[in-house]
Parts: sequence; C-alpha cells; structure tokens
Amino acid sequence: MTTRRNTRRQAVVSLLAGVAFVLMYMHFPLPFLSPFAEFDLSAVPELIGGFLLGPGAAIQIVLVKVCLKLLFQGTSSLLTGEVQNIILSLAFVLPAALYYRRHKTRRGAVISLVLGGLINVAAAVFSNLYLILPAYITLYGMNWDSIVAMCGAINPWITDIPTMVAFSVVPFNLLARSINALLTLLVYKKISVPVKKILNDTESVRREKHELQCE
Repeated sequence: MTTRRNTRRQAVVSLLAGVAFVLMYMHFPLPFLSPFAEFDLSAVPELIGGFLLGPGAAIQIVLVKVCLKLLFQGTSSLLTGEVQNIILSLAFVLPAALYYRRHKTRRGAVISLVLGGLINVAAAVFSNLYLILPAYITLYGMNWDSIVAMCGAINPWITDIPTMVAFSVVPFNLLARSINALLTLLVYKKISVPVKKILNDTESVRREKHELQCE
C-alpha cells in the first residue's frame, strides 16, 4: 500500500468516524422497549467502513466515534454506556465485515448483516447480564430488582430478569440493528464506487461495478 493511498484510506476512516459520531449524537430513546438504551444510526458508516476497508477500519471508526463522544459530550453513565457501545458496535460490525470480505456479492452483504445482527443480540444479552448492568448496579448503588422495576414501568410484561431480556434487550437490539442493516444495504453500493475511486483502487472499482449487476 502506497503512502498516498494509505493517507487517503485514513481520511476515509476519519470521515466515516465523524459521520458516525454525528449520527450517534442524533440519538433518541425507544421508551416502549428500554429505559436505558437509545437508538441511533451510527452503525451505518461503521458497516460501510467495514465493507469498504475491512474489519481493521471498522474497529478504528467505532473507537474514534466513542472517543469523540467522550471529548465533546462526556459520559452520563460512568463510562458503562460507552463501553457497551463499543462492545455491541464491534459485535455487529466485525462479523459482518469479516464475512463480506470473502463474499462480496449482494447475497453476501445480506448474510453478513444477518450474521452480525444475530451475534450482536447474543452479545447484548451476555454483556447486559454479566458485564454492563452489574457494573451499573455497583457504581450507582442499585440492585437487580430496581433495574427490573424501571423496565417494568414501561412494559408490564417485564417482571423479572428473563422477561427483561425477552421483552427489552432482545427486541431493542433486533430492531436497532435491522434498521441500520437495511439502510446500509440501500446506500452502500452508491457510496462504495466513488470512495474506491478516491482510493485509486482500480481493481476494486471494477469489481464493485460487477457486483452492482449481480443479485
């Protein structure tokens, strides 16, 4: 990789990280699913970066996005929210980028996003039960009953930890990742060809044009 192309690559990574931060900033809650989590579209530029430049670029975009968030907004959750954002972003983007790297077709993109979404949901369940919420409970002097009660206040079906997972954690992450995946499918091909022209990757441009004609 030439120095010039590497500089262009880092510029694209920085641009996508900036877009991801802006989209993360434009978040909003889904109170009918979770009193804690907030929905945003920052996974779209993360996925585009992973598809275009590989999993290493996806990791950079996620980390820069969170660093920008801490720099300009700070934290309101003693860093538990930011750590969770990194975990779940990588759980979604990395499997998708790794699969797509070997299956660069429209079908491969769909499978990669489904795979990433499923792994993300599994990671959300594990991290909420064993990492993030226990840390949150310890830092704020709460207990599991109070967490369940907060969730139950917005959804009467939530009465214990298993129902919190079934009616809050799983549906929230499924909905959030599905929307981000659909938007990525809609915009990726339109973005990838001009970006690869900027990167001066002639062979990749030719391949992308071929993929646009494939089902």
